[in-house]
Amino acid sequence: MAAGSGRIVRYLLFAIITIAILYFVSTSSIPSYAQPLAEQAAGKFSWDKTSPQANNEKSQAEYDAIADAFSSKPSQAPNNVPSTQPLASLTPNITPLTPSELSPPAPGERVNATFITLARNSDIWEIARSIRQVEDRFNRNYNYDWVFLNDKPFDDTFKKVTTSLVSGKTHYGEIPVEHWSFPSWIDQKKAEAVREDMRRRKIIYGDSISYRHMCRFESGFFFRHPLLQNFEYYWRVEPSVELFCDVHYDPFRYMKDNNKKYSFVLSLYEYVETIPTLWDSAKKFIKAHPEHIAKDNSMPFLSDDGGETYNKCHFWSNFEIGNLDWLRSQAYLDFFETLDKDGGFFYERWGDAPVHSIAAGLLLNRDEIHFFNDIAYYHIPFTHCPTGEDVRLKLRCHCNPNDNFDWKGYSCTSRFFDLNKIAKPEGWMDQV
Repeated sequence: MAAGSGRIVRYLLFAIITIAILYFVSTSSIPSYAQPLAEQAAGKFSWDKTSPQANNEKSQAEYDAIADAFSSKPSQAPNNVPSTQPLASLTPNITPLTPSELSPPAPGERVNATFITLARNSDIWEIARSIRQVEDRFNRNYNYDWVFLNDKPFDDTFKKVTTSLVSGKTHYGEIPVEHWSFPSWIDQKKAEAVREDMRRRKIIYGDSISYRHMCRFESGFFFRHPLLQNFEYYWRVEPSVELFCDVHYDPFRYMKDNNKKYSFVLSLYEYVETIPTLWDSAKKFIKAHPEHIAKDNSMPFLSDDGGETYNKCHFWSNFEIGNLDWLRSQAYLDFFETLDKDGGFFYERWGDAPVHSIAAGLLLNRDEIHFFNDIAYYHIPFTHCPTGEDVRLKLRCHCNPNDNFDWKGYSCTSRFFDLNKIAKPEGWMDQV
């Protein structure tokens, strides 16, 4: 009995001591654990027992330290930042690099050329993606300028983001009202009726006024903008495009040295419902200006019957590298004026792609038009992925060759090769 009572007493003493230890531990200072930076900056710690004022002071100190860490000038964290918060490892000092530090510039003289983009302020993140594609695959080594045009003023966000991404200089311009509006000879009621009819027939962009202004501007006015007057060549870049391969040389230099005036990577048939009378206007121009038609033109690319009808083949102009002096020539200006006076940009829905293509096919000699097989390109929904495994491996391409559109039935690229008696690259039959 006495032995049992002794055991009970020992158990009670052990329990009391255990409770005392747990109480001591629970009332001791609790170690700090790193919370997400957003919570720290807001002063929201789930276990914090300090006063609101002290909490705010600590949060402000930590916020200032984070801001200092991201500044371009190195700075030390304030003394009152808790030692348990490893700010330096989380937010290292960042010093902006110059283009030459990103990648060594390519040797050789630069051509008088620029990238050109038509964009709205709302396109900023889509065009940012395109710029990174172009810069990473090519321009970081060449540092060509970039011209941005908009029918409205560009905002500060657009300018800051694009300037930070481009290795050359950036230029921002607003499109003159007369280049982005209905010309005086357009019957507004007739144009409205056309848009309504196309809306009912569900023709893509058929009811859009702004799309028509864009197509007319790209067809006849972008090269007249003051910002482009001093350039000789342009490379058109649109929002949300991809370059899949390294561009291992200067396409501008290639164009200039080889007397190329226009180039493409994708070609296809135009949507017939958007251009029912475009070829009629083109034939009117041919009759009125025979002096402008090139002797070795590409009429067989455009027509299967010697020019009587248009087969709808065109170069897809959302990618093009071209000569601005050609577009500013009297031949091209006369061509555009003939089309513009006929009103098809508004009475139908003429796109700039068939307009550029018909002009190139009629006004340029065949050897002045170039196909860039080695510039891999994507614009929804079509892909140009270079034909030939050796080319793709050498250029570090990441496109799927099965997606290549070049040799599909709806592509006109095979026709271009046949017309110019160019041997098709090895492996093209595997992609038909």
